[in-house]
Amino acid sequence: MNIKKLVEITLAALEDVKAIDVVVFEVSKLTSISDYMIIASGKSKRQVAALADKVVEAAKKNGVKPLGVEGKTEGEWVLVDLGDIIVHIMYPETREYYQLEKLWSSSEDREAAQAEN
Repeated sequence: MNIKKLVEITLAALEDVKAIDVVVFEVSKLTSISDYMIIASGKSKRQVAALADKVVEAAKKNGVKPLGVEGKTEGEWVLVDLGDIIVHIMYPETREYYQLEKLWSSSEDREAAQAEN
């Protein structure tokens, strides 16, 4: 499957269950483990788990078998590994603590964000 199409499918699944603060990073220049990182939040631990379930369901429906799902039982941070896309779904406090956006954004992303402020 085309990776951009899989990104669209993943974003639609997150939107369907009302994910908040969804961001997409193209990380292929920063790491060899994945081409895209998607980070999203849910308002409760139950919603975080439901978002992960919806992403997995949408991927499978489109012929993509997730390589792994981690953290669903706890519901604070669920990682869904779709191979070329890694989806981080986090409870807002957990997301704030780990600040993955800073880790995975490129220097160009950071400069653009600073220019906006």
